[in-house]
Amino acid sequence: MQFNAVIEVPFGKVGIRTGAGCVEEIVYVPESMRSAAPQDALAERAARQIEAYVDDPGFVFDLPLKPVGTAFQQKVWQAICTIPAGRVLTYGQLAKQIRTAPRALGQACGANYFPLAIPCHRVVSSSGLGGFANHDADGYFLAIKRWLLRHEGVMLI
Repeated sequence: MQFNAVIEVPFGKVGIRTGAGCVEEIVYVPESMRSAAPQDALAERAARQIEAYVDDPGFVFDLPLKPVGTAFQQKVWQAICTIPAGRVLTYGQLAKQIRTAPRALGQACGANYFPLAIPCHRVVSSSGLGGFANHDADGYFLAIKRWLLRHEGVMLI
């Protein structure tokens, strides 16, 4: 994968892809991936905003995000952006808010192109942590979700 930046963060590394004046994707990448300084002004801006979030979990992202996803996914992502740092909603609670099924909402969460900027980690299961990035098994992605929630002061499993 080609990224315009790969930055180190306390929970691992994040790849940033930009193009046509927009952030095209933010990706959690393996720690084995080589870090890469931002190659353009927008990648630099995204990297600085991710670092600002790491310093202050209440930081609000302001990036031009590429318009991607279905109308339904965009609706879910907009709803996720209303959840403030330090708070969580269950899949069921958020699904009820936007009048959809929890499973469909979970799939849209997992399809998020812009984790951190669209804080899908703030959506959890009614019985605990839930999945993350369309990964249900315990491991790398759930460790990231745990770190992000703890960083924001939410203590779950």
